[in-house]
Amino acid sequence: MTDLVQPIVGHLGATVAGPRNPEAEAQNPDVFVPPVTDNGGMPSLKFPFAMAHNRLEDGGWAREVTIRECPALKELAIVNMRLGPGVAREMHWHKEGEWAYVTAGRVRFYLVDQDRRTLVEDLGPGDLWFVPPGAPHAIQGLEEGTEFVLVFNDGAFSENETLLVTELMAHMPRSTLAKNFGVPESAFDGLPASEKYIFRLPVPAPIEEVRKALGAATMTGSYVFRAADVPSAPCAGGATRMIDATTFPVTAMAMLLIDIEPGAMREIHWHPSADEIQYYVSGRARMTVFNAVDNARTFDFVAGDVGYVTKNLAHYIENIGDAPVRVLNVFSTPAYRDVSLNNWLALTPPALVRGHLDVGDTLMEALRPGRQPVVKG
Repeated sequence: MTDLVQPIVGHLGATVAGPRNPEAEAQNPDVFVPPVTDNGGMPSLKFPFAMAHNRLEDGGWAREVTIRECPALKELAIVNMRLGPGVAREMHWHKEGEWAYVTAGRVRFYLVDQDRRTLVEDLGPGDLWFVPPGAPHAIQGLEEGTEFVLVFNDGAFSENETLLVTELMAHMPRSTLAKNFGVPESAFDGLPASEKYIFRLPVPAPIEEVRKALGAATMTGSYVFRAADVPSAPCAGGATRMIDATTFPVTAMAMLLIDIEPGAMREIHWHPSADEIQYYVSGRARMTVFNAVDNARTFDFVAGDVGYVTKNLAHYIENIGDAPVRVLNVFSTPAYRDVSLNNWLALTPPALVRGHLDVGDTLMEALRPGRQPVVKG
């Protein structure tokens, strides 16, 4: 054990006699040996998808991080799903809004909205969709399969408790189904007795054929948004891409995609009206979150981890690795808003700032309103 890091900072801490989990300690160094600036009893704001139960199905899988896995998740929950070629996520609907981001492969997305429009779209990495509560939809992998994340605007949401077409049909009397559709009861002899959820189907026909047969339309500009339609905004130390109701009117949740170069950070800020859920796509990052009264806690993230920050809590995201960090931030309101510590200090009379912080000219001269959200260290 002598070659392992010990939780000691100066005169604080002591060695660990054991047992130990060196792999977990290495992935969470700021939890195992917290910065001296951490204080208080803030709950965990991190949960790795690697620790989430993986529901294995016929040709795919799904795992989720909800309030059950991480009690801080009050307003948002997140699902990670994989569908092989042709594999379908059963036709269903939700009581919650569904926001989705494609991370790999290509996917066919189907939706029928309240105006009885049939909408069919093929999506690839970086594309997203939004499904309002109650709108029936389905998802299917194309030739190479697909993987995506789904965010729901209720922390208590569970992917295992959606409203499924198989269960709807199974729990209606056969006589009622026959009357509803105008067919004999024998038409339903093959109905499954339970859900299918994720199951294999052939790869669907080309989208033009499907649209023509259904009289379907494109969803781009309505329920589907092409990330390429919003150019990346470069800034010192990285880039950002923001999609909210100003560019995607149907959405009930906003998104900020951040790329952070090694040694750079997303500046200290907070969101006055929305909780934030984070999905780390690549790289290694650190985040400190500050709360009243005198509470602060630091977390470390790698690809596949989920982070969470409730509204009005100050935080930053810093790239602590040697490769770029990409992090997807989704917010519980349709309009993106943030408050920057840099801007607050820069837009406050200098004498007032000096009187509060007892700082000299070095900081005061560095303050400039409008500083970019990603800054080089």
